[in-house]
Amino acid sequence: MKLSVAIIIANQHLDKRINSKLEQVESLNALATKATSTLSDMPKSPNRGTSKLEDTIVKIVDLQEGINRDIDKLVDLKAEMVGTIKQIQNKELQVILEKRYLCFETWEKIAVDMNYDIRHIHRLHNLGLKETSKLIKSCHEMSLWSSSIIKIAKE
Repeated sequence: MKLSVAIIIANQHLDKRINSKLEQVESLNALATKATSTLSDMPKSPNRGTSKLEDTIVKIVDLQEGINRDIDKLVDLKAEMVGTIKQIQNKELQVILEKRYLCFETWEKIAVDMNYDIRHIHRLHNLGLKETSKLIKSCHEMSLWSSSIIKIAKE
């Protein structure tokens, strides 16, 4: 798999997973609100040590904390991708890679925005990918990043 395809797939997958986790948090918050209003209207049992409301809220909070940890990991991985692009010396190449892989813009839109012919954008893009590959190969920390990208791309 080409590096550019792996980056696109991984980044789109990261965005989808982050959005999914955020939706889960929203769903749990809605459930907590519903549980609170439903359970608070119920008659209280004097024999029960802890309330169902407390149990439900504790479970929801635990789930939310786990989801937030997952989101943090995904955001960290995405930040590594951004950091790699920022290490490229040529700012023009950075912009093209950011627009393509972080904003998912089409080649045509990138060409129009940058006032270049689309063929020139493709040439610059290839240079940017070569620079990215050099950075990944030269930096030992990036071996973790690239293996994570490949793993995510395969999921």
